[in-house]
Amino acid sequence: MRKLILGLAVSLDGFIEGPNGEYDWCFTDQDYGLNEFFTQIDALFVGRKTYEMSIAQDGRESWLPKLKEYVFSNTLERFKSDRRLISGTPEEVEAQVRRIKSLEGKDIWLFGGAELSNFLMELNLIDELWLSVHPVMLGAGKPFLGNLKDRHWLTLIESKVYETGLVSLKYSCKKALSN
Repeated sequence: MRKLILGLAVSLDGFIEGPNGEYDWCFTDQDYGLNEFFTQIDALFVGRKTYEMSIAQDGRESWLPKLKEYVFSNTLERFKSDRRLISGTPEEVEAQVRRIKSLEGKDIWLFGGAELSNFLMELNLIDELWLSVHPVMLGAGKPFLGNLKDRHWLTLIESKVYETGLVSLKYSCKKALSN
């Protein structure tokens, strides 16, 4: 079965965006393991807001390889035909994610969407976390997985420290345990 990997940049104080949605604090001076990661995935999960942000920036991020893209939304009205829309009740969305994970292929990158990430984490559908912890304190912004209801135990599977101070942490996710 394919793994669903939540991979994103996070500030040292736990934010994935600044207070105005900015991510200009993310290091771009080197690849930080992305090129190797891209060889392991062939699909991308994004939420509606992330999708709309990429469209506003004139389409797909230029640094992304060609991936099968799944956009999660119950309200999206305009949609590019090369993407696949995932919508419905929470139960229907869960079933669709489980079906996609069971298909032949490489792993899936959960790239954007705080609400989507929380939803999939609560359902124990995320198999790995790959966090690029940047040595910056934003003070405010959108928190990383800020609304989880249950505890989620993680097992560190890899860590790497870069000379810039960025720390790459990879964790295997375990089943949620109620408080």
